[in-house]
Amino acid sequence: MGATVCQAVAAEPGLEFVAAVDPHAAGGTIEGITIASELRAFADAGAEVVVDFTVADAARTTVPWLAMHGIHAVVGTTGLTDEDVERFRHEFGGDGPNCIIAPNFAISAVLMMRFAELAAPFFDTAEVIELHHDGKADAPSGTAVATLERMAAASQEWAPDPTTKEVVPGARGGVGPAGIRVHAVRMRGMVAHQEVILGALGQTLTIRQDSYDRSSFMPGVLLACKRVAEHPGVTVGLDKILGL
Repeated sequence: MGATVCQAVAAEPGLEFVAAVDPHAAGGTIEGITIASELRAFADAGAEVVVDFTVADAARTTVPWLAMHGIHAVVGTTGLTDEDVERFRHEFGGDGPNCIIAPNFAISAVLMMRFAELAAPFFDTAEVIELHHDGKADAPSGTAVATLERMAAASQEWAPDPTTKEVVPGARGGVGPAGIRVHAVRMRGMVAHQEVILGALGQTLTIRQDSYDRSSFMPGVLLACKRVAEHPGVTVGLDKILGL
């Protein structure tokens, strides 16, 4: 993902690609820039915005460092906890730099979550199925968690699960907010996909989003880079940048 972000930023009018940091690839080059091993490279290059697509443990170090050095942060890393976000809110408070955290930067995924939220009050049952490549470490995905939270906030009136016996333990998936079930699939050949299935008497509604390539996330990432200075503090969700 990092390489795709670097290439997208370098190609985007109005943005300048000035630094890249990856301890595992230090010394290599991308888009004419030598990859550094230390975060200090961002400050030395005069970066105004840094995009973080790493893992939660790394982001817990990188994001506060960016706040301390007056650099805006655009964070696509999943696995962050509510406590992490609250910590970031404290560190990005005041008149300093800003931070945008998004569970998914694909605009189609943002719309999928919004559509599920709008539909929730009109249905009695719902389940979320998220499908990702087999290199994804966390389950369910950040997008699935955000979808569940938004649906649960839109409606608390869901029919109870009628299952009385799981022949295979876990077959009914995990239980999310308001009791909405979530299922995580990890499979080679996939990138990032999600279905929200809602049911009521005599009808169902399926909302599905598919990202077939990492390039699907780039328009959202670039938009966040351009708009982060306009949104004080910490903003969670690309939908707020889109005005949804």
